[in-house]
Amino acid sequence: MTQNPTLAALSAAGVSVWLDDLSRDRLNSGNLAELVATRSVVGVTTNPTIFQKALEKGHAYDGQLSELAARGADVDAVIRTVTTDDVRNACDVLSAAWKASDGVDGRVSIEVDPRLAHDTDKTVAQAVELWKIVDRPNLFIKIPATRAGLPAITAVLAEGISVNVTLIFSVERHREVMDAYLAGLEAAAAAGHDLATVHSVASFFVSRVDSEIDTRLENIGSAAALTLRGKAGLANARLAYAAYEEVFGGERFAALAARGARVQRPLWASTGVKNPDYPDTLYVTELVAPHTVNTMPEPTLEAVADHGVISGDTVSGTATASQQVFEQLSAVGIDLPDVFEVLESEGVEKFEASWAELLAATAGQLNEAK
Repeated sequence: MTQNPTLAALSAAGVSVWLDDLSRDRLNSGNLAELVATRSVVGVTTNPTIFQKALEKGHAYDGQLSELAARGADVDAVIRTVTTDDVRNACDVLSAAWKASDGVDGRVSIEVDPRLAHDTDKTVAQAVELWKIVDRPNLFIKIPATRAGLPAITAVLAEGISVNVTLIFSVERHREVMDAYLAGLEAAAAAGHDLATVHSVASFFVSRVDSEIDTRLENIGSAAALTLRGKAGLANARLAYAAYEEVFGGERFAALAARGARVQRPLWASTGVKNPDYPDTLYVTELVAPHTVNTMPEPTLEAVADHGVISGDTVSGTATASQQVFEQLSAVGIDLPDVFEVLESEGVEKFEASWAELLAATAGQLNEAK
């Protein structure tokens, strides 16, 4: 098997290709291993919605559910066991990529219970628990970038645990996330941890920004507003990359880098295109930059493999033009702080809803298995 040339070119340009999906079927069939071998996939991200869909589809989990039901496991214990088993197995599939990249890639992410998004202490406790249960060095614990999540990120990193910070929508919050990362590294160093083993990515959501802002632009309806559709998501991400370059080119990180610390890479999330009027590879080909990650749902991954055009770095040097887009959005009446507040609230709510559906579906399956 050979790598797809377009995705190989994307990797060569400095973008790590990760898959935004995981299921028992994907593991058992060898599909994940095949994507590693043919699609340059070097990481996997999960979330409550992904696990909810995986558990409701097919019969791959039936045997384990029956066994857990016979033991008298409750719904929460079943979900914890099933999801951590899948993530652990995916970590093993990607262990070669982890070793080959000196720990940068080959990563699999598992998210803390979204119901804890506004509880710092419980988020930290569950992050530590998940780290111990999965017991793999190439694991990422996903923690949302909520107000309560920021100190949790620092505390978990201080324990030497690698973190994927999720649900970042604004550059301002991204800066706070990077600050939390640096504080976590400083605390980890003070506790005697090897900083070279502590990794992190900052998951910056893209398509959801366009979806929210495009709706508001259409409601405004002016010619000036309508010409800005489809521009906000890319501009936002490109400004986030400029902030990343500034922070990790600064003196505070330089002191940590001298002790072996790694940068917190920007990760482009929510890269499946939701508007059929836009190219289905938009949030991949237009967000190519060194030291980044793009986590894609499989349809986006295959679209890039089939007809994506990788033309080198499409992000560096775009900050001024991106800032102009934001100024134009404000000028036509878009309240950007409100956009980002709405998106964060909705992001947490969507994952909470998926978790509730996961609980309900698992409870039903457990009853059938008894």
